Formats: sequence, C-alpha cells, structure tokens
Amino acid sequence: MAAPCYLGWDFSTQQLKVVAIDEQLRVIYEDNVHFDKDLPEFKTQGGVYIHSDRLTVTSPVLMWVKALDMILQKMKSSGFNFSQVRALSGAGQQHGSVYWKKGSIQILKNASSKLPLHQSLKACFSVSNSPIWMDSSTASQCSALEKAVGGAQRLASITGSRAYERFTGNQIAKIYSQNPEVYQQTERISLVSSFAASLFLGAYAPIDYSDGSGMNLLQIWEKVWSASCLDACAPGLEAKLGCPVPSHSVLGPISPYYSQRYGFSPDCKVVAFTGDNPASLAGMRLQEGDIAISLGTSDTLFLWIQEPTPALEGHIFCNPVDSQTYMALLCFKNGSLMRERIRDDCASGSWDEFSKALSSTVAGNNGNLGFYFDVMEITPEAVGIHRFNRDNQKVSDFPKEVEIRALIEGQLMAKRIHAEKLGYKVSK
Repeated sequence: MAAPCYLGWDFSTQQLKVVAIDEQLRVIYEDNVHFDKDLPEFKTQGGVYIHSDRLTVTSPVLMWVKALDMILQKMKSSGFNFSQVRALSGAGQQHGSVYWKKGSIQILKNASSKLPLHQSLKACFSVSNSPIWMDSSTASQCSALEKAVGGAQRLASITGSRAYERFTGNQIAKIYSQNPEVYQQTERISLVSSFAASLFLGAYAPIDYSDGSGMNLLQIWEKVWSASCLDACAPGLEAKLGCPVPSHSVLGPISPYYSQRYGFSPDCKVVAFTGDNPASLAGMRLQEGDIAISLGTSDTLFLWIQEPTPALEGHIFCNPVDSQTYMALLCFKNGSLMRERIRDDCASGSWDEFSKALSSTVAGNNGNLGFYFDVMEITPEAVGIHRFNRDNQKVSDFPKEVEIRALIEGQLMAKRIHAEKLGYKVSK
C-alpha cells in the first residue's frame, strides 16, 4: 500500500503551484504552471489583464481551470500516484471573486471524466474575467459602503478594514450597479480560494473565515455576514455567498471526477482553502507576537494577535489556525513586479547581478532614498518613482547600484514605518 501523502495548491496571481508532502512533512513532489508562459492563448501579462482605464484589473477564470487540468496531467504523466493522497487543501490570491452562472452546480457535480474540466465548465461563469486584488476601480462603491454603515472607522470596527477598492464586497457592488442582469444570472459568488476548493469538491465550497475577512462583508467578531454591509452592496447577496466556515473545516470527499480521471481515492478529503496571506501565517507557524514579511506580487506584513484594534490603515482578519484569535496584515501592491522591473532596468534581468549591485553599496545608501510605485500603492496611497539624495533634494535618477539599494531599503523601511504607526512592536 502506497505511503500516505497530502497535496497543497496555490492559485496565485502569476501561476498555479502544487506541492505533495508525506507524513513527515517532506516534499515528495512539486510543480507549477506559469500562466503567461504555459497558457499563452489567454494573452495575460503577469497573469492579469490591465484594462484601458489602468484601474480595472482582471484574470480569466477559465485560465485557472485550464491550469489545473494541465498540472494534473503533468503529474499523471510523471507517474504520480494519486491514490496515496489522503487530503488536499490550498490557497488562493485574496479578494478575487468568481461568479457562477445559474445551473452551474449541476455541471460541476456531473462533469465528465473523459473531458478536461475547463471544457465542461466553459459556459459556467456569468463573469468571464474575474476582478482580482490589483483592481482599483471601485472608489465610488467604497464611499457608498462606508457611508451606509456610518463611516470608515465603523466599517473597520465591523469587518476589520475600512473600504478598500480591491475588497470583494465593493467589486460585487460594482458588478451589480453596472450589470444587474449579470448579477441576477449569478447563483453563487466564490472567492478564488473557495472557487478552487469547489473544483475539487464538485460542489460550491463555502468561504472560510480568514479569506472572508478580506471582503468588507464579514463581521469578524461574530463570524457571520454583516447585514448592513451586504445590503449596501447588492440585494440577495447572502444567498449567493453561502455560510462561512472555519479555515480548517473538512468540506467532504473529492469529486468522483478526480477518482475516475486521475485515480484519486474516493476517500480523499478536501479541506477548506483560504487566502494566500492567512495561508502564509499558518505555513510560517506564527505565534502571538511573531511578525513575518511575505515577498510576492504583493508584499505583505502580518502577525498573530489576540486583541485587535481595527484602524483605518491595515487589516484585521480571522486567524486561520485559531478561529478565536486574529491576524493583522499590511499589504503593499508594488512588490515583486516592481523589483523585477528595476532588476531588468539596472541588472540586465539577472538576480545575480542585482545581488552583486546590492552588496556593492553600503547600508543607508549614503543617504539616498527612493520610493517606487509603478501602480497606485495601498499603504500609503501614492504612485510614481520618487528619489531623494542625501540633502533631501528630489532627483530624476540614481546610478544603477544606488537605484537597486534605494528600492530594497525603501520597500523595507515603508513596511516598518507603517507597522509601527499601527502600534506593532518591532524588535531592534
């Protein structure tokens, strides 16, 4: 009998990743599908479409499904033994939303194992391009939501965050206001995480508490949807969201589709998926007082707390490991894509050259500072490249090695400054 193993999935912005671990937590398999490179037919850049207004950012839902088909086929071709998988779970980029068309539940449940899943689901989505976390086109919906509940601080006190343009409730409100017929055609709204879990479950998976905290819709204290927030976004929304569940919930057995097509055991369990940031807190095994920084397409700073104080800056989410505690998070939109751009401009696209340039300069960069925002930043709200020399004079450019250190020091300095402004204690 094959040794048991467990699969972890990550539906991120630029790629789909999978890892298999054994019972000693040793990695026995890993692979990925890079959306731009491996699925060029979708014509994404960095896994997304940036629309002409430069504010609207979406990703094609079927690209995510086709990536799953592709990676499972790669695993099968490599001889991976799916029958040994006892359970699977995963993470998805936070805030993105998927809109299932009426009747899709039956198609999902009865998908033919003779076909790749994306072929069965191609007509299942009332919105073909999902709004994702990079979208910043919902300013009017944010204002309306805050006004409806009594202001930004009141909304933060209810949901853990003031209204943010990328948060799912405001994206739903935009779709309802601009395309009410599309909203009416939608029977279920998933987050990227619960959408991914649904693909494996063969049924609509519930939204978990932690990822649900990033919607401006969940009462983080009571862990139920806020009626006032739902009503401010769209009518009949609660029925389209389903009931939220703890992040470690076992949702049920894997869909027969995967047993028939790939040889999964019918007893393989699907555990609730969560957002990428809560998953990072769980994976880092943080405890109260710990702090971590995740460097990705967006950079995030997060920590475990017992008694949160929601503020106008940053976010409070339900803790994925312990539903009675919380996690605090700061998000910075200009992360790895910004670093990659400076790498390409200043280090010939080479991380080795980038590292050498960084090592050739001194800590503090001789007083040269830089703040780098290719797209509108979240914390703080700012855009553009801003360089200052040691005399605090704004300058138009830096030597390449100075530019590289200014980027890295500026990004890390911003994280510390904003964390301390929120009352976090950063050890010296």
